Amino acid sequence: MALNYYPRAGSIYIADFKGFQPPEMVKVRPVVIISPKLPNRSEIVTIIPLSTTAPKHNLPFVVKLSKNYMPNSPVNLDVWAKCDMIMNISKNRLNAIKIGRRKYIYPTLTEDDLKSVRQGVLHGLGF
Repeated sequence: MALNYYPRAGSIYIADFKGFQPPEMVKVRPVVIISPKLPNRSEIVTIIPLSTTAPKHNLPFVVKLSKNYMPNSPVNLDVWAKCDMIMNISKNRLNAIKIGRRKYIYPTLTEDDLKSVRQGVLHGLGF
């Protein structure tokens, strides 16, 4: 179901990357919104994918979050933001996180986690 509003920066959604081609991301996965609503860009959001797979190397663009924000999974599960995989996608690819019948939640990163992710994006872009 497409969003009829622009999601806030720091919000976590589920994104469907159907139609992309390997080696691009091709599965459904959680993402964090990092962009504010920009003029004349109300249908596009900038996202960073989240992963529970530990990175093979300690790199500044793979940011470990302070906690697991996903419901129905262990709180102590480590989660990383893959800040080198920054993407602009249609907000039509986003869905809220379903936790029950007709019940959805919209987790939001702490300010410190969002700041760390944005810093990781700079590293991922080579800045």
